[in-house]
Amino acid sequence: MPVAISNNGALGDLRPAPDLARHDRLVGLRTGEFGSVNSWELVTAVDGPGTRLTVFVNGCPLRCQYCQNPETWFLKDGIEVTSAELIERIARYAPIFTATGGGLTLSGGEILMQPAFCARVLRGAKELGVHTCLDTSGYLGGLLSDEALADTDLVLLDVKSGDPETYREVTGRQLEPTLEFGRRLAREGRVEVWVRFVLVPGLTDAWDNVERVAEYTASLNELRAGTVTRVEVLPFHQLGREKWHELGRHYTLEDTLPPSAELVDRVRGQFRARGLLSY
Repeated sequence: MPVAISNNGALGDLRPAPDLARHDRLVGLRTGEFGSVNSWELVTAVDGPGTRLTVFVNGCPLRCQYCQNPETWFLKDGIEVTSAELIERIARYAPIFTATGGGLTLSGGEILMQPAFCARVLRGAKELGVHTCLDTSGYLGGLLSDEALADTDLVLLDVKSGDPETYREVTGRQLEPTLEFGRRLAREGRVEVWVRFVLVPGLTDAWDNVERVAEYTASLNELRAGTVTRVEVLPFHQLGREKWHELGRHYTLEDTLPPSAELVDRVRGQFRARGLLSY
């Protein structure tokens, strides 16, 4: 189970970026001098190995039915934090990362909505010798530069469906960009990948849909052996429901129950049948 060491929903003592004229603000966002950040957590056993500083940014092109962070959809709703300030925070925790085999995870929202900010923070973390991870849908993977990818050690790739129509139903977007980003990671040959799949009864649990995700995941290891080192089957839960209510948004999964243990075992078994380590 994850252990929350601290959870600063309001970013704790991270200093917001200074107020700027509109032009200067747009330039700063475009160059990655600062980014729109929602919150951060220092946690163990989630979002990658060891103890990790997970930074949740604002902005996401997907509208997943089961999103547990709907408050992160829009860039304008975050707090603008300079990349330099965030890198200072990473440096503060570097001894903990070294001791636990942990590091930095950039999440969201969708971290690749802010590719320049992402690249700056990754570079700063690598200069500190910190392990880096991106938690992403891969939908905007084409925006990640080769240089930023070279500063990435691990990608948590959220493959939300294997069937294109189901993917569109879940997210409102197309599946192919995610698949191509995964193939890019495999071709690059250096970045470790953990595939994540959210199991939602009545939405993503169809046998054929799971088979497509499993087949795709196995194909990445065929492109480059050892690319995908684990698959995490994440059972749907209702922890985000109240956020939807508070935001006044229609929540379509209101009456959906978490998957049974038998269903979770079946899905994990489908991945294991492809030779994939599944949790």
